[in-house]
Amino acid sequence: MDKDKSDNRFTGAMPLNARIIAHLPNFAKLYWRLFRDPRVGWLPKIILVAGLAYLVIPTDVLPDILVRFAGLGLADDAIVLIVALKAGLKRGPRTVVEEHVRLIDEGG
Repeated sequence: MDKDKSDNRFTGAMPLNARIIAHLPNFAKLYWRLFRDPRVGWLPKIILVAGLAYLVIPTDVLPDILVRFAGLGLADDAIVLIVALKAGLKRGPRTVVEEHVRLIDEGG
């Protein structure tokens, strides 16, 4: 059986949140590579920086302390990060994004 097919079956059975968490190191590498790549325009880079800034700025839409007991303290942070990732990737040059994804998949 093809390695790609077995990997897809495994990750396909995982809940979406688990798949996102499993790929966080690759997303971080992709963010960093795209941020440093001169072929990527300023808009995707601004989206990236805004998403990351929301994580470190102490003011949140859902304050972590107020909703800690409901388990939603980091929900807004995760949502903003996911939306920033998707928006930044969509606005980046597709060939450049695919090139970096391929290089990360190959271990680079």
